[in-house]
Amino acid sequence: MRMNRLTAWSAVLLLSLTLAACGGGSSSSTSQPSGSAAQTESGTAAQDPEALAAEIGPVKQVSLGEQIDAALARQGEQLFNTYCTACHRLDERFIGPPLRDVTKRRGPVYIMNVILNPNGMIQRHPVMKQLVQEYGTMMTDMALNEEQARALLEYLRQVAENQ
Repeated sequence: MRMNRLTAWSAVLLLSLTLAACGGGSSSSTSQPSGSAAQTESGTAAQDPEALAAEIGPVKQVSLGEQIDAALARQGEQLFNTYCTACHRLDERFIGPPLRDVTKRRGPVYIMNVILNPNGMIQRHPVMKQLVQEYGTMMTDMALNEEQARALLEYLRQVAENQ
């Protein structure tokens, strides 16, 4: 039980770090492009961070509603308070980066794949590698499922909207 919680906290931390480090798309009704280019693992083809995240993690596409789903955001808030607050705050740097405006910097595919596959993202995504280097810590895999990751994303969308 304790190891799962530690893993969950680490995953949230890594997600937060990744999300805070780079600029990205906005929260629209479809998958958000990040806007900046990143090198693939081979370094031969330039690719945006959102597209690379889709290659690394289980989530390939996320459809977001125009309006925040309040019930889903409430679930995400509970998950955030359980798994994320050990390492993240909304408005200040802690062990990991602040997360209030992460959805303004990173796309939904990237965010969800950091939550769901932090180890793969750390190994292969240049933004994640940079965040680990910057913060000196790696996000632990919290073993969350896709529904939980989607709820966390909706909560992060909500808090970004309520700035």
